[in-house]
Amino acid sequence: MTIVEFTSETLTDAQWEIAHAIAQTLVKENTDVNELGKTVAYLRASIHQPDATSRFFKYLKTLVSNGRQIGHSSRTTDYYRSIDKACSDYLKNIQDVYTILQILGWVSRLMRYYKDAGPIGEILTPSTPTSESPRQAEISKVAKSQDFKVDQILEATVTKINGNKVTYEILGTIKLTEKEPKKASLLQEGQTVRVKIVSLKDDGSIKSVKCSTPII
Repeated sequence: MTIVEFTSETLTDAQWEIAHAIAQTLVKENTDVNELGKTVAYLRASIHQPDATSRFFKYLKTLVSNGRQIGHSSRTTDYYRSIDKACSDYLKNIQDVYTILQILGWVSRLMRYYKDAGPIGEILTPSTPTSESPRQAEISKVAKSQDFKVDQILEATVTKINGNKVTYEILGTIKLTEKEPKKASLLQEGQTVRVKIVSLKDDGSIKSVKCSTPII
């Protein structure tokens, strides 16, 4: 199991508030979660395109304009309008497309939770602006510049060892903590090693790695 200490997919408290607020708003307006899923799929597919964030918001406007032609029910346009407004209201201060994708992925899950949880009371407005930190911006830039593959070998620095858990720093920005029961005792903090990518997240960033061969 991977413990992500700080990556472009880690949401701040304010970003979590936004995910909950969007989910609550859409559930109160009886928005079809499947329609939100379509917008998330579009964002995921276009995430590597130039100006992906602005393209996404233009796409939402296009859905609203063409809802009657492409919709499967008379309410489809209302769904798109709700999604467009919620995203415009709550995501306007976020420029990083990876963060937007992560938030909306959680919105889909939270919508199902709130739909089954019963009546929703007053929706709390997120307390702080959600602009990305310099650290997040740096990590996002690294993630966008790479085309990671499963089984790809990368150099990493061992930054911490705690029992059988080893924290690796990759490309100077990405930190992942992995369980290494067979190799933790053989490694040293500050050592450079090779790690193999075991799995990737939906947006192409690294989900987990394993030590491959120490560099001597």
